[in-house]
Amino acid sequence: MSKQCSMRDAVAEWISDGASVAMGLQLEQMIPFAAGHEIVRQGKRDLRLIGPISDCLFDQLIGAGCVKEVVAAWVGNVMMGQAYNFRRGVESGEIRVFNMTNFSLALGLQAGAMGVPFLPTRTAMGSDVPKGNHFFYQIISPFEPKETLYAVRAIVPDVTIVHVQRADSEGNAHCWGNFGVMLEAVRAAKRVIVVAEEIVDAEVISSDPNRTVIPGFLVSAVVQEPFGAHPSPVQGHYSRDNEFFRSYHAETKTPSDYSRWRGKWIDGVNSRAEYLTKLGRERVESLRVKKHAYSAPADYGY
Repeated sequence: MSKQCSMRDAVAEWISDGASVAMGLQLEQMIPFAAGHEIVRQGKRDLRLIGPISDCLFDQLIGAGCVKEVVAAWVGNVMMGQAYNFRRGVESGEIRVFNMTNFSLALGLQAGAMGVPFLPTRTAMGSDVPKGNHFFYQIISPFEPKETLYAVRAIVPDVTIVHVQRADSEGNAHCWGNFGVMLEAVRAAKRVIVVAEEIVDAEVISSDPNRTVIPGFLVSAVVQEPFGAHPSPVQGHYSRDNEFFRSYHAETKTPSDYSRWRGKWIDGVNSRAEYLTKLGRERVESLRVKKHAYSAPADYGY
């Protein structure tokens, strides 16, 4: 049976209340905003969000009351700085934050992918990051008895959601550009949802096996969702919508402001197609790639 389904069905099937969800893993690009919006529409609750940066997606989920805990290196609006829902949630004690660095988050996910309880590191030593943080534990090296290290606890998401350029109907996916910690999070997760700009024939994927960075046997669901990462960019498809981030910053300063924004851009649309209609054809076209830069072809002949 094909794993291809709608975003609504993927979220309903694989994301439950209280789940730990890794998303926004490719730093400032390919952030699965469409998936996050569907989580909001379905009213998921008590989630633990895992990700290095995620731009303002985490802020939107927090503002919608979906989040209980955040495991992240940074939360905000990368372009504008402040994330008002996140700040309110932290100051009020409504959400708990486990502060990580990008590298320690990668180590935790890699430990989860390897099936080991932790990985040792020197990172974060001398900082306040490990204080009161159960993802860090001070240890002594078994090989250099006088050397103090940190053990970074394994992170195993219940679900990892990633956005890629293309995949086949079984979830075998091609992706290019900055991976961030996507690969570690995919391999560590119990379930994986792949969101793709396009679903292609299996022959297209098999024609370039080295670019198949996510194998289908790890994937629970694959969703075709053009512009599903907007307003973040997708290499080879569309650029970052800077004006959208500016508008979000200006329109979400108070809870009532955010409620209005959410009503327009999340609750007020039933699908990504409706979202793009609201965005406007002219604006959508303005974001598409203006100058293509293709890689050289690879010859797999023998």
